[in-house]
Amino acid sequence: MPVLTAVNRAADVCELAPAYVRAIAPYQPGKPIAELARELGLDPATIIKLASNENPLGASPRALRAVERALTEVARYPDGSGFELKAALAQRHGVAPAQIVLGNGSNDMLELAARVFLAPGAEAIYAQHAFAVYPLVTQAAGATGIEAPARDFGHDLHAMLRAVTPRTRIVFIANPNNPTGTLLGGAELLAFLRALRGDVIAVLDEAYCEYLPDASRSDSIAWLERFPNLIVTRTFSKAYGLAGLRIGYALAQAGVADLMNRVRQPFNVNSLALAAAAAALDDYEFVRRTFEMNQAGMRQITHGLQRLGLDYIPSFANFVSFRVQDAAGVFQLLLRQGVIVRPIAGYGMPDYLRVSIGLEAENARFLETLAQVL
Repeated sequence: MPVLTAVNRAADVCELAPAYVRAIAPYQPGKPIAELARELGLDPATIIKLASNENPLGASPRALRAVERALTEVARYPDGSGFELKAALAQRHGVAPAQIVLGNGSNDMLELAARVFLAPGAEAIYAQHAFAVYPLVTQAAGATGIEAPARDFGHDLHAMLRAVTPRTRIVFIANPNNPTGTLLGGAELLAFLRALRGDVIAVLDEAYCEYLPDASRSDSIAWLERFPNLIVTRTFSKAYGLAGLRIGYALAQAGVADLMNRVRQPFNVNSLALAAAAAALDDYEFVRRTFEMNQAGMRQITHGLQRLGLDYIPSFANFVSFRVQDAAGVFQLLLRQGVIVRPIAGYGMPDYLRVSIGLEAENARFLETLAQVL
């Protein structure tokens, strides 16, 4: 009888996992500053990170003060119901607390929706060039992902409707979309929801909605009363500057929210994140400054790309994707100069890089360095 080595036994144990789990390619986040400094021997203070769509202004000052106050209670488990934050969100959005689900970032909301409504044999639809987490959560649930072709790098809602089959359970829509920054109008979305079968869940991912001017925003939360199959997800990671605390939320009809709350972990949001988010929600001045800085930074970077003769995708978020010859090579050259952007070949866009909007000096440094490496 053959003797199994430790390596062989480990391999055999891994075979016990479902094939669809073993086939998952893990999500690749933007390169951290500390990692680049170690790899290239650079001074971390000289590195700028414009890769992960973070808020260059930092966190809401009100949120930081709330975190300081909450530190004295970190020995206690957080409020598993998130009562105070749910009450604040309910008042802000005009919904009942029972319609709210809190999570470890809005990614958690996407995973909870998939866990509730997807299973082997089911299908989920998402757009080409859309957020990488949609296929990941679909595959992790053992369901089949269907990629609808994009139109001008954005969602083609007609193509997505044509992709619906009797096995479809979820359609994921990012608005604005990451990594392309494209935006769907309210009339388009409303027509899509009217045409979508009532037994198919529409997950509307609005992680970047705070970067939209009022005229470009859809009244998506009001649609919850009309469409029981709608889930709207949002996050505190972007405009509110709480990416490191990982907190997001979903809004849905109470029955759908109840199902999502049944499968979430009991304490999936920590006490510091709960306190920070509740305080940040009322920091209107910080969000206003964030919006205005982003508008100015977007003009600065897109004008700079135009001067360099580079094509870019007009963006409604806090980043812009631009086309450059040998994108992988340019990415590496930028890294060596201490400038971190994001390659998006994994999104089917091998000739593009994505750059987050930073502070004015960071944007200028990026454009100057890009000109040099080109």
